[in-house]
Amino acid sequence: MSQVLPDDATLVHDLIGIGFGPSNVAMAIALSEHNARADGQEAVSAHFFEQQPRFGWHRGMLIDDATMQVSFLKDLVTLRNPASEFSFLCYLQSRGRLIDFINHKNLFPLRVEFHDYFEWAAAKVDDLVSYGHEVVGVAPVERDGTVQHLEVTVRSGEGLEVHRARNLVIGTGLRPLLPEGVERGDRVWHNSELLAKVDALEGTSPSRFVVVGAGQSAAENVAYLHRRFPDAEVCAVFARYGYSPADDSGFANRIFDPAAVDEYFAAPAGVKRRLMDYHGNTNYSVVDIDLIDDLYREMYREKVLGTERLRFLNVSRLTDVKETPEKVRATVTSLVTGEETLLDADVVVFATGYSPADPLGLLGEVADRCLRDDDGLVRVERDYRLATDPGLRCGIYLQGGTEHTHGITSSLLSNTAIRVGEILDSLLGRGTRSSGADTARTVADGTGSAAR
Repeated sequence: MSQVLPDDATLVHDLIGIGFGPSNVAMAIALSEHNARADGQEAVSAHFFEQQPRFGWHRGMLIDDATMQVSFLKDLVTLRNPASEFSFLCYLQSRGRLIDFINHKNLFPLRVEFHDYFEWAAAKVDDLVSYGHEVVGVAPVERDGTVQHLEVTVRSGEGLEVHRARNLVIGTGLRPLLPEGVERGDRVWHNSELLAKVDALEGTSPSRFVVVGAGQSAAENVAYLHRRFPDAEVCAVFARYGYSPADDSGFANRIFDPAAVDEYFAAPAGVKRRLMDYHGNTNYSVVDIDLIDDLYREMYREKVLGTERLRFLNVSRLTDVKETPEKVRATVTSLVTGEETLLDADVVVFATGYSPADPLGLLGEVADRCLRDDDGLVRVERDYRLATDPGLRCGIYLQGGTEHTHGITSSLLSNTAIRVGEILDSLLGRGTRSSGADTARTVADGTGSAAR
């Protein structure tokens, strides 16, 4: 039920952020920079809640030699504010590696290095986040027939807290995707947990791995396992003849330009579908050509030497997985002949991608006020704000889950800096800020204790 508050309603945050991955870290930075140059009347009060105990971004995929697929210039801030002290270049200077990086002549840092950059940036705005705090529900707060605030219930080791906000920004990231009927287990992994689990295999002499998938992560997993376990066979299973190279040419990369979001948003539905069909190979189920060449070269070398540990079961699908305490049996079926190949493996790794979290999953009855299109998908305005009925005055902004309205950059790093700037401009333009005298407070157990 909506709560009807008296006139002396508890003061609220201008913005509460759910999740603190790279997108909401960038949001916190944009807010911090804005507040540093704003007078008291223009400052935006905000706080973010993250269920992880500390910042972490795809930690299970930080393979030591894996590189980013986007330029370092597409960091958390540069496209929005090239002079920002939160840039990747400022990070390099703080680590004493700026000259070394320049001499490296490379636009694409190691993934472990970019993760360290994210951690560095997140630490500089850690006064705006509470780690170990999981948002478990959102409820409307109604006054005079309209919802003017949202009540956000947060769970931590100390119990439940309730915070209030004029606006939300949801950045809960992606969820690992497995084929229907497949469940994770001790020997059945999603690639997102590769590094978290692989150490347990040290000293066990695994004899075979099966890696399912045709994208960048799948190829990286194949190369990593082949290198780390020199006595094990690594079997790659995919429906194609081989890995397809990512199109990172200059013209194709214009799909990631900020202006492309405007064009995609304004395009008719049929044009949107064609654009995704045309340019899906810039991001989905594709692999860097250098990695493809390395894997093919290694496969051929092993054939010459007669020591084949790298196997590619192409034009095939994994059709069954049975796990026991000692092994996992994978059934691989040829798409051409229907012939089945049984593989007894130590581990099967599914590099089968991710799905966006349901943006309305936490909103409870507030979700009923969010509008949908003819296909049942949530309607999202150009400023990344959910379209709602007029009775909901609060802004609910999405960082992800907007591919159907804003295009391929919905959950990618390429447009993060621009996106958070647009969300901040929307907040300021809609006038949904506190007055200079307002102070955000927490409603926990009725004591009105200060927000952390």
